[in-house]
Amino acid sequence: MITLNSLRPDKVRVITFDCYGTLIDWEGGIWNAFRQAAAEDGVQLDRQQVIDAYHAVEPMIESAEFRPYRHVLTETARRVAGECQWTISPDKAEFLPRSLAAWPPFPDTNAALVKLADQFRLGVLSNVDEDLFEATRALLDVEFDFWVTADRVESYKPDLAHFEAARPFVGDSGGWLHVAQSLFHDVAPANALNIPVVWINRKAEQRPKDSPLPDLEQPNLESLADWLVG
Repeated sequence: MITLNSLRPDKVRVITFDCYGTLIDWEGGIWNAFRQAAAEDGVQLDRQQVIDAYHAVEPMIESAEFRPYRHVLTETARRVAGECQWTISPDKAEFLPRSLAAWPPFPDTNAALVKLADQFRLGVLSNVDEDLFEATRALLDVEFDFWVTADRVESYKPDLAHFEAARPFVGDSGGWLHVAQSLFHDVAPANALNIPVVWINRKAEQRPKDSPLPDLEQPNLESLADWLVG
């Protein structure tokens, strides 16, 4: 665990979360969607190849001119399929945004959120469309105080727009903590804005030496909730 002296649980008032990859098992959801759709075409895919290709392709599409996330998902699915020697049409590629509502929370997500909601205001900053996030909210056991979606700010993290849009909800008295799995999408912009950030490192990955530096590293949300609440 990495922690800086300036980050103390008693100073936290508001916690924002990335959603997919932090609260929601997006790799599991993406893989199940690809596996099922490919099986309909009699195609077998390799999970790691799909996930690796997805991580490479999606940020490139998000960095281009803004388009709604369901379109990002569709185009990413089409390109990832091609990387895996499975040629599909744009219509077929819509299987991925259709699947998002079924992407499951991690096993520790809801218990941790309920525990944290007793003491902190909670928000979400997510690279997703509002209507898609509404479907995910039905799987989560707390009512968030606020959320910022990509279609609201017409931007994708690591752009700073999500964080800037969240400031009025957070307020000016400090105590903002951001929690996320992605060093690229979340830790980097939080660093740029001097927002304390926790890296949820569920896969016990080694942080590259030149990567953004989180204020705290935790293996999961259960551990984070224990650190914050006790």
